[in-house]
Amino acid sequence: MAKEEPPSTSKDLQELQRKLSLLIASVQSNSKVNLSPNQKISLGSDAGVSTVCISSSELIFGTVVSFMKSPVGQYLDRHPFLTLTLLVFVAVSAVPVGFFLLLVVLTSLAAFVGVILLEGLVISVGGLSLLCVLCGLGFVSLVISGTIMVSYMVVSSLINYWFSLRLLPQHNSNGDCPLAMKSAHVEGLYQE
Repeated sequence: MAKEEPPSTSKDLQELQRKLSLLIASVQSNSKVNLSPNQKISLGSDAGVSTVCISSSELIFGTVVSFMKSPVGQYLDRHPFLTLTLLVFVAVSAVPVGFFLLLVVLTSLAAFVGVILLEGLVISVGGLSLLCVLCGLGFVSLVISGTIMVSYMVVSSLINYWFSLRLLPQHNSNGDCPLAMKSAHVEGLYQE
């Protein structure tokens, strides 16, 4: 004999749906919720479904929104060249910083073996080298960002000029083009 569902099942499902919508609204309004990956949040329902899995990757959008509302995010939003420069700098400097951190870890391991003076010397030289490399990369990222911005402006100007030339013959077909009138006036002057 099949077991029949109790009549309160639809009521429980409605309650579960209400709590889920409240949870989603809470997560969207408060972007500082810290969840570990695939952490389960209990909704307290007796309808057979008592948990919902929300991964931390779903909260990235909320983090981006909260960053863009911060003063730093608003400043970077108003200064796209600086944002592009910062992005290029971070992307280009990731490898040298990674090598430097690897160097620090390896020399720290060597220090545990007994080479303390060598560690200080290598970290100092590595730190100065990293400083020089990062200064150079900062200059390179400025140059790359400037090149990208100038290229964008030149290409967009050329495209706008090209499309304006394509539209020019359409305006000439009705006969009242100022350039045609000027050329007729100049021809009249030469004939006199």
